[in-house]
Amino acid sequence: MSYRVAVVGATGAVGREMLKTLTERNFPITDVAAVASGRSAGAEVSFGDKRVLKVQNLDTFDFSGWDIGLFSPGASVSAVHAPRAASQGCVVIDNTSQFRMEQDIPLVVPEVNPEALRHFAKRGIIANPNCSTIQMVVALKPLHDEFRIKRVVVSTYQSVSGAGKEAMDELYNHTKSVFVHEQSPHEQFTKEIAFNCIPHIDKFMDDGSTKEEWKMVVETKKILDPNIAVFATCVRVPVFIGHGESVTVEFEKPVAAGEARALLREAPGVEVVDVREDGGYVTQLECQGEDAVFVSRIRKDPTVEHGLSFWCVSDNLRKGAALNAVQIAETMIAMNLLTRKAA
Repeated sequence: MSYRVAVVGATGAVGREMLKTLTERNFPITDVAAVASGRSAGAEVSFGDKRVLKVQNLDTFDFSGWDIGLFSPGASVSAVHAPRAASQGCVVIDNTSQFRMEQDIPLVVPEVNPEALRHFAKRGIIANPNCSTIQMVVALKPLHDEFRIKRVVVSTYQSVSGAGKEAMDELYNHTKSVFVHEQSPHEQFTKEIAFNCIPHIDKFMDDGSTKEEWKMVVETKKILDPNIAVFATCVRVPVFIGHGESVTVEFEKPVAAGEARALLREAPGVEVVDVREDGGYVTQLECQGEDAVFVSRIRKDPTVEHGLSFWCVSDNLRKGAALNAVQIAETMIAMNLLTRKAA
């Protein structure tokens, strides 16, 4: 079978990565459409090395006859157009935050909870989790299966690409301004991002947490296990691409670092690079363009009875967004959930 795929938000960083990922993984496509807002209509985006797509206007795009919609246009836009696409028979895989916590919409990381995809038909929409949640649950899944997780405390070190192209431009401009002794206004962030860390991602909530921290809590529970206690602190750092996380886990059962390391080496989607010497770990810079979640610094936490800590990094535009969405579509095909043949 081959499929007709519409990429919505195709001119954004994630949309472009979706198009790139589809070609790199030889996804079975018979037709592909690049779709975005009216102001981007008529622009051109690359699809593979030899093909250029003309961007079509989302407001007038007819999803009838399209099998899969990979959406990343922003939550408010998905709220309007994802249900419209689904009503026209197009299965929507949405990368925004709009549908993630709706009970009847699956929230899926294929290495963690693929069976949740069986419940997509009611709404015709599958939600892609938050980028920081995805990489953490990929690493936690094999450990939870073996030792049962009680509690997770995570601190994130999130790149500016998680906030979009304008945020990447602001980091570039701020960094350049420092070296030429100029002032550059901050518009995408609450403080200057160059040579700085900002412990504030998304809006503040009543309990003092930010919405990004809340997302990590509720999404981990929905994807992995509702009984896991999660506490998150999310920080924006002056890195263009790639999220880092320091994760400390308390288990119900005894766990040794060597046992955890061995399990993670065999886990799908995980690469372990954990050598206790200079450079024996993976950083955000090194994970750019890679598909895996890289786990390093695995060690015992002696402050609790059954504790373990590790460091993980992943390309947030790939596994944290575009790749996970494409893998959801691939998994649906493997599970015979996408049965309509487009060509």
